[in-house]
Amino acid sequence: MTTLRRLGPAGAETPAIEIDGRILDLRSLTGDIDGAFLAGGGIERARSAAAAGELPLLGGAAELRVGAPIARPAAIICIGQNYAAHAAESGSPPPKMPIVFFKHPSSMVGPNDPISLPRESSKVDWEVELGIVIGQRSSYLESDEAALAAIAGYVTSHDVSEREWQLNHSSGQWALGKSAPTFAPVGPWLVPADEVNADAVRLWSTVNGEPRQDSSTADLIFSVATVVRHLSQYMILEPGDLINTGTPQGVALSGKYPFLAVGDVVEMGVEGLGQQRNEIVAS
Repeated sequence: MTTLRRLGPAGAETPAIEIDGRILDLRSLTGDIDGAFLAGGGIERARSAAAAGELPLLGGAAELRVGAPIARPAAIICIGQNYAAHAAESGSPPPKMPIVFFKHPSSMVGPNDPISLPRESSKVDWEVELGIVIGQRSSYLESDEAALAAIAGYVTSHDVSEREWQLNHSSGQWALGKSAPTFAPVGPWLVPADEVNADAVRLWSTVNGEPRQDSSTADLIFSVATVVRHLSQYMILEPGDLINTGTPQGVALSGKYPFLAVGDVVEMGVEGLGQQRNEIVAS
């Protein structure tokens, strides 16, 4: 399996690719894993350079912090209530069209970075999601095939949510409850689209080692292709954009579990895309 990573201090990550257990330095090809890299065929160029032995090993990779595997995107676009059981636990019927909202890109952090509880927050919740990373500028996509061709790869994505702010402070829009600093852990790696069957991958989460979510993207109401095609009718999707496809049942909003508190540890993962571990800290 091929995985793309960004390793090192926040704001100064080194782009890397792992193939056959070797983590190779991509700085001879690109300064970052960003939209320009993805749109310019960067994944294939990286694979070819690795196969040709043109990339050096990244020294000390195992000791480096793991950053989000993509540079800060122009947009983080999210789909709400895209699993019927999650819609039900939220008190809503399954949507007839995708529910779309945004997270501020400044909320993105690495997969193991701490999550900070914002001041005056009281209902911070977890949401494991399959994340789509767009690979080409796309508008008015006409088919599922065209939508899938626009995808560079997939990531594990955590849509951290402050429910009081989401439901009672946002006047019908959810962004205020979704966009606090550290509310978007992403990674640990980006897997190219041609190596993932995104329509049938398991995703799960735990809090302090206790199971919370356990489902499959086979239960999505709107498939990956449908989501990308639908969004392209209303906006231009840019290379590097991140699309969160929705979370399954098992969140605190259900009333079955307490909301997150300082000292809690949230772990989650998506099959084949790696897992995250985030400690909850005070801001």
